[in-house]
This record gives sequence, C-alpha cells and structure tokens, in this order.
Amino acid sequence: MLGRIQTDELQYLAVKLMIMKYGLFITLEGGEGSGKSTQARYLTQRLKRRHIPAISIREPGSTPLGNRLRRLLKYSEIALAYEAELLLFNASRLQLVSDVIRPALRRGEVVICDRFADSTLAYQGYGRGLSLEIVEQINEVGTQNVLPDLTILLDVAPEKGLQRHEVSNDRYESGHRLDDIMDFHRRVRDGYLSLSLEQPERWLKIDGTLPAAEVSKIIWRRVNDLLSGNS
Repeated sequence: MLGRIQTDELQYLAVKLMIMKYGLFITLEGGEGSGKSTQARYLTQRLKRRHIPAISIREPGSTPLGNRLRRLLKYSEIALAYEAELLLFNASRLQLVSDVIRPALRRGEVVICDRFADSTLAYQGYGRGLSLEIVEQINEVGTQNVLPDLTILLDVAPEKGLQRHEVSNDRYESGHRLDDIMDFHRRVRDGYLSLSLEQPERWLKIDGTLPAAEVSKIIWRRVNDLLSGNS
C-alpha cells in the first residue's frame, strides 16, 4: 500500500513539473444547453483534488472589461451589427488572454475556458454568416497566437439543447421566431462539426446528451492522457 501511495505521489509530481514548465490550455465548446459550464467545473475540481494548479474562466467575461461586454453582448437591448459583435467578442478575448490566460500558462497552470475563438467562428461565422476569413483574421488579433492544446466539443442537437437552456432575455434567443432561432443554432452546430473535422487532433467530440458523469469520465481520460504525455 505504501509503495502504491509513493508511486501515485511520484506520478502527480511528474505531472505537476510538466505543467509548471508548459502550462495547459483546454477549451470547452458547444451550443446552448450542451453542459459546458458543468463540465468545466467538474474538470477544474478534479484537477485541484490532484493538487494540479487549475483555473476556470469563461468567454466573454472573467475580466472587468469582459464582464461588462458580456452583459452588453448577451442581454442588452441595443441592436448590434454582426461585425460589432465580432469585434466586441475579440476585445473581451484579447483582454482575457493578456490579463489571465497567458500569465496563468506562464505560471504553469491548467487553464479551462468555457468558450474561446472557435465559438466566434461557429456563432458569428457559420451562424451569423460573416466571412470566415474575416472572422479568423479578427480572431488572430484577439487570441494573440494563444491556441488551445485541447478543445472539447459537447455536441447536442439545438432542439434538445434549447430545452435545457432557460435564459429568456438572451439576445441569441429573444426577439426572433422559433424557426429562425432553430435555423441559427443548426448553422452553429454545423459550424462546430466542420471545425472539429478540420483539426481532429485538437478536438474531442462527445455526445452531450450522455449523462454528465459519463461525459466527465470521457473528458478525464483524454485530459489524463494529455497530462501523461500520451497525446
């Protein structure tokens, strides 16, 4: 028993040393009601229980500027041009990268982010219909070349996800006919699926309708492999 405890401690020490040297950036993506926030919380807690330094953040948000822009982007009655949405999301993102993500990675922490640049491609590009080339160019400014090591896509059909999602004053759901909302979120889902096929080595696609505990186990297996240097 003692030998096993010592072995586990050595393994965790090796992981901590690896993380301290490189840091690790994990993002969670998916449509509304896919369970991203729940899984981000589970993963953060699991890492901390193993004494691996980890922080959980969200987009837009997690900085003073980001929190203000989040309220504007999600709940304001101000009519925003789609291009303005694109720029505001990336203004929030750039501040988050500068103030939180890059410093945490330099400290050797695991950074778990609920949405990142792929959300903008899915929502403003595929969903809103903006030029994917332009979205990618603006995203490059926002990300400052900080890219995820792993992106977890929780895939849920919009019909199912929106049943779970209960935010009546969210700008992405309010003020539109139900069929328009569904069409928009179907385009977003198609965008995510296309993005995941373009870089399969970075993406982990999971059926978001599975029980939360099962999804958590699948995520942990991949993250554990990543921490162990097996991916």
